[in-house]
Amino acid sequence: MHKLRIGIIDLVAKAPTRKLYERVMNANFASIMPQVIATWCEEEGHNVTLVCYTGFENLIKELPTNVDLIFIGSFTQSAQLAYALSNLLRSNGAVTVLGGPHARCYPQDALQYFDYVLGFTDKAVIREVLHDCSQHRPIGLHITARQQPATLPGVCERWKFIEQTLQKAPLIKIVPMLTSLGCPYTCSFCIDSVVPYLPLDLDVIKEDLRFLLRKMRRPRVGWHDPNFGIRFNDCMDAIEEAVPPGSIDFIAESSLSLLSERNLKRLKRNGFIGILPGIESWYSMGKKSKTGEMRGMDKVRHVSEHVNMILRYLPYVHTNFILGLDVDEGSEPFELTKRFVDMTPGAFLAFSLLSAFGQAAPFNLEYQRADRVLPFPFHFLNNNHAMNVKPKHYSWPEFYDYLIDLTRHTFSWHAIIKRFKANKGIIPRWMNVLRAVSSEGFGRIKYYTEVRRRLDTDPQVRRYFEQETNELPKFYVDQIRKDLGPLWEWLPKGALYHDPNAYFISEKEKSLMPLSIRAATCSRQTVVTAE
Repeated sequence: MHKLRIGIIDLVAKAPTRKLYERVMNANFASIMPQVIATWCEEEGHNVTLVCYTGFENLIKELPTNVDLIFIGSFTQSAQLAYALSNLLRSNGAVTVLGGPHARCYPQDALQYFDYVLGFTDKAVIREVLHDCSQHRPIGLHITARQQPATLPGVCERWKFIEQTLQKAPLIKIVPMLTSLGCPYTCSFCIDSVVPYLPLDLDVIKEDLRFLLRKMRRPRVGWHDPNFGIRFNDCMDAIEEAVPPGSIDFIAESSLSLLSERNLKRLKRNGFIGILPGIESWYSMGKKSKTGEMRGMDKVRHVSEHVNMILRYLPYVHTNFILGLDVDEGSEPFELTKRFVDMTPGAFLAFSLLSAFGQAAPFNLEYQRADRVLPFPFHFLNNNHAMNVKPKHYSWPEFYDYLIDLTRHTFSWHAIIKRFKANKGIIPRWMNVLRAVSSEGFGRIKYYTEVRRRLDTDPQVRRYFEQETNELPKFYVDQIRKDLGPLWEWLPKGALYHDPNAYFISEKEKSLMPLSIRAATCSRQTVVTAE
């Protein structure tokens, strides 16, 4: 196999931005897998150029030129941008590959615009693509390993790609690491709900931490695990063996069930400065929050006490909530969350609107079977700019009224000042202020208010929300056109539209196939086993 010229694009942003919070943080949201694929491609002897797009670069000028093969890593919100890039790069002779969450959630749609669409990706899958490296058009080739890779290149091996991305972070620089893949919990909305938990080699992690101490004055590490600390004692033992106390700052996502006071003391001792627990709902998911069968106000009190205890040990706590779940009804879920805001002033609340990302989770089949999934363009599917599941117990105007009221309460100046006073440390205090007054607070209040206004005044928008038409309102088309800029001309025909029930249809068709044909189809899609 001859040496290939390979480009890899990590789409952190979906559009150009000049917002201050994004300027500070976007480079720190770089994904690990594009760096892993870049490392694997170099190990196979190829020339690699990695571009991390944070929204502050001129993306067209940053694109690798004269390449044979381009990998694009994309979340669903960046899919329209990825589709336009693929079309442009194909016109210049490149073979294009899509990976990342969008490729896993919407492979049926993505296959129309890429030569390869990757599901689970290990080194064998990458070798398959490198050895073939040919056009597959008009429908691309879907390749997936049977499971997540058992090993990944560590920080030492990825360092050249990590370092070039961190150069784009002006103030805070966070190194991405993993201790595991998959998750033991089965939250119905989560892409990892059916992915088996897979721990990674702790010896590699220890060596990576020692390496960072040689490379950076006081490193900050962001653990990208869906749920850090499942092997709590093993992970803490590894950190304590490799890292002198106070020499590395850590941030992690974890469930409340793992954050006992005993564990919090150990986290603090080992340099953890931020934690992101998922609360999700006041009526379900008690296993994650260690609240069992508690519901309603009882759960609010219990969780508030728990989070306030966490804040006594760790200076930064970011709590996640899902709004619009089927268990929600009336004003109570929103009023309970407002009570939590008042009772837990130091926590930053992040709200996600209920969204069904294609085939990300099996429960999405139920939403699709019930015809409750709206065909919002991928550009708006970021858990905030569109809720693509029709709420079970609310009209759209009613839901947005409650949403706006809650968001205004959470990011009022009164709440911002209380949060500032309750936080400790300069960075946690000002980071929460920055988030509140930028796109995550004031920005969303403005956006939700505009959507709510259009539900009353724009017949196109209201009919679209009510599933009376699939014609995309001009309100949304104009936003995508503006965000894509010159790449709008490269967006393929039909790429603003997708079948929101493609997962349900594919599963139904699969169930009707004879087993022999089903096996042949699976083989044609090149299901590659790990080495």
